[in-house]
Amino acid sequence: MNRKEIREIKKRFSPDMNNFGHIYGCYVNAAREVITYMDSPTMLMENEEREMYMKTLKKVLSGALGRNLLDVEFSTAQVEDSDEHRLLQTLRTSHLSNETMRKILFQRIIDSVDMGDTGYVILLAADAYDVPYKDSGSDEWSEESTDQFEYFVCCLCPVKDPKGALRYLAEEKNFRGASTGSILGAPDMGFMFPTFDDRMTNIYQALYYTRSSADVHSDFLKAVFNLDKLPMAANTQKNAFDSALADSLKDECDIDIVKALHSQIGEKIDLLKEAKSDEAPEIHINELEEILMKSGTSDEAIEKFHETCKQYFEGEEFFNPENLINRRQFKIETPEVNVSVDPEHAFGIRTEVIDGRSYLMIPISEGITVNGVDVSIQDGSESDAVGAGEREEEGTEA
Repeated sequence: MNRKEIREIKKRFSPDMNNFGHIYGCYVNAAREVITYMDSPTMLMENEEREMYMKTLKKVLSGALGRNLLDVEFSTAQVEDSDEHRLLQTLRTSHLSNETMRKILFQRIIDSVDMGDTGYVILLAADAYDVPYKDSGSDEWSEESTDQFEYFVCCLCPVKDPKGALRYLAEEKNFRGASTGSILGAPDMGFMFPTFDDRMTNIYQALYYTRSSADVHSDFLKAVFNLDKLPMAANTQKNAFDSALADSLKDECDIDIVKALHSQIGEKIDLLKEAKSDEAPEIHINELEEILMKSGTSDEAIEKFHETCKQYFEGEEFFNPENLINRRQFKIETPEVNVSVDPEHAFGIRTEVIDGRSYLMIPISEGITVNGVDVSIQDGSESDAVGAGEREEEGTEA
């Protein structure tokens, strides 16, 4: 699914439209015991309650493509005959009304997910969307529909423990101790099945959501989708790219090459944003190799980089550029000091060896603050003189 298609489906979660007839749920404690099953008709909810449920469920369609929202693909064999796909299809076509199938899905998730000391709620909601279309030669949407998109969403929300607080009681005109009660948090993971590709039903895919860029919750993915190949978390992709560079370029991997990659990958991200594409951003491995070549990397190292990338990324040659670099900062770490630089000013940073010792050279302008104190910049010759004087005194004392 692209961004435009996701936005179209997200509009269905308006609390005023009542598109979701029921919200089903399963409350599980930290010991993986089911506390209760829930079946809540949305028409019987107060407006505020319905709005909060819709806001929670809609989170499953939020975040960045390729980072928080990941495509999950079923094989042809799975679609034709597999327990996991048959379960999802039965839930979809029954609009989640099949209680037995709901409990099977709940149990698969319960058996696979370990939330530590935290309880959680699994929520389910189904919708049937009459997909509007535009008549040929017209810019207006037709009120009639020839296609219906039947889908459901599932999300897993952690439950926050009750907290004591002093609350104002108007009838007593005083603050009294009271508990907030257990609170449902934002979803940690979830999915929509099937996908809405080219504004049509695609039962070969699901759209998977992970709140964390560091964890795709592989146990959940395996339990629900039985995947042979799991998607890589965004942070894992960043680490794999960094390792591929260091392992393949070795001594050739200097600060200038890292600056060039950071700068030109950043430019690629900016160009894709300016193009306002609805698709997830992509960069091909050949584009990365071209950056390395223009930076003076040897052919042997570039070939090694290609092989290492394919190994670390399980054969993939297209990457999400937003997962390869931190666009907001350029960070340098040494055992002695850590430095974070605005990427726009990283071009001036260089390394230099003086008298056998390595130095990090950073051009600076006016306005330097050290531990909250504004400091001035000493002239190099004056600083050298002071240093020489100190060394002479040390020698005399010795």
